[in-house]
Amino acid sequence: VYSDLALLQNSTSHYNAGTWGIVQGQLRPLLAPRVYTLPMVRSIGKTMVQGKNYGPQITVKRISTRGRKCKPIFVQIARQVVKLNASDLRLPSRAWKVKLVGEGADDAGGVFDDTITEMCQELETGIVDLLIPSPNATAEVGYNRDRFLFNPSACLDEHLMQFKFLGILMGVAIRTKKPLDLHLAPMVWKQLCCIPLILEDLEEVDLLYVQTLNSILHIEDSGITEENFHEMIPLDSFVGQSADGKMVPIIPGGNSIPLTFSNRKEYVERAIEYRLHEMDRQVAAVREGMSWIVPVPLLSLLTAKQLEQMVCGMPEISVEVLKKVVRYREVDEQHQLVQWFWHTLEEFSNEERVLFMRFVSGRSRLPANTADISQRFQIMKVDRPYDSLPTSQTCFFQLRLPPYSSQLIMAERLRYAINNCRSIDMDNYMLSRNVDNAEGSDTDY
Repeated sequence: VYSDLALLQNSTSHYNAGTWGIVQGQLRPLLAPRVYTLPMVRSIGKTMVQGKNYGPQITVKRISTRGRKCKPIFVQIARQVVKLNASDLRLPSRAWKVKLVGEGADDAGGVFDDTITEMCQELETGIVDLLIPSPNATAEVGYNRDRFLFNPSACLDEHLMQFKFLGILMGVAIRTKKPLDLHLAPMVWKQLCCIPLILEDLEEVDLLYVQTLNSILHIEDSGITEENFHEMIPLDSFVGQSADGKMVPIIPGGNSIPLTFSNRKEYVERAIEYRLHEMDRQVAAVREGMSWIVPVPLLSLLTAKQLEQMVCGMPEISVEVLKKVVRYREVDEQHQLVQWFWHTLEEFSNEERVLFMRFVSGRSRLPANTADISQRFQIMKVDRPYDSLPTSQTCFFQLRLPPYSSQLIMAERLRYAINNCRSIDMDNYMLSRNVDNAEGSDTDY
């Protein structure tokens, strides 16, 4: 690596080899964790809002009335948050307080967490059009078929505002250590921490397109000459395929520049350059939003994987991690009810454990570092009829277990709850207050 950097240094006199290695990303994996964590922690600490439990109030409407469909939660919250002062959002837990119109809930943390989980789902299901599946996912080939890219066609002012809000969400996830359930491709994380993209990054999300470009570059290997070039190549100008499948000019005026046998190398170079930079505007908007909440220049010390873990935590829900942060109420860890519970959770698939996390906390991810779990998981035994459904308090990361006659019945009831019970405040204690636009107490049901 060092010899390659030395060669690069000759053509980049304003960088020394070490600095260039950090800029390009090759040396970042060699940095000790404290090199990039300590400056981030100190900066976040110095810019923290003091003396408040939550930031400004945001209003969200999820229930349709008079036949009118509600706008996506992401859009509703984005339009309100981007108008706020950045300095008011730098809190240790809730950057804003969510008020659900017409629903019985008061946000003491659980509603905030739940709406963020819903926003992540809106992004990945296409309800909000900021993300697209990787081309490999569409073609069902290669790597990263379960990953998403920023939508290069989402470039209107409204879209860029929404990308800015996505950056704010990412910054909030880093600051509060409450991860987002997003599955972005590695090349997206590389761009967010300013590591230049290379051809291999494109290949990891769009294998077929790279193969197509490679075949054009070495077309003579297939016996194609200048005479039969246009008979064999369906393209006749400098247009190429975007990540979203659209045919676009790869340089300004590309529609009127003929593609020929002799300029095919330039065409391939331009096509690759276009694809490596087609998300630049979206990336810039996201980084602008992140800069509201966290010190963005420090991201240049991170690898793509490190940044992803800071924002998204771990996709696997570990039972062992939950055991390390659990606290028991009205019951102890030797109680049969508790033993049955842990056995049940261990038998769950990861998808079921994700649903369980959503049920008890409003979130579906855990931080990568156990020490970053700010709230202890509570298991509470409650005096209710045998074999009733379990309940939870998302604001307090609390599971309430009634007595059960067997582990089998407990598992059945728990599965039913995590798959079907999504409502907050089923007794509608807060409903009248939310309808009347009144301030409620800081409890969540």
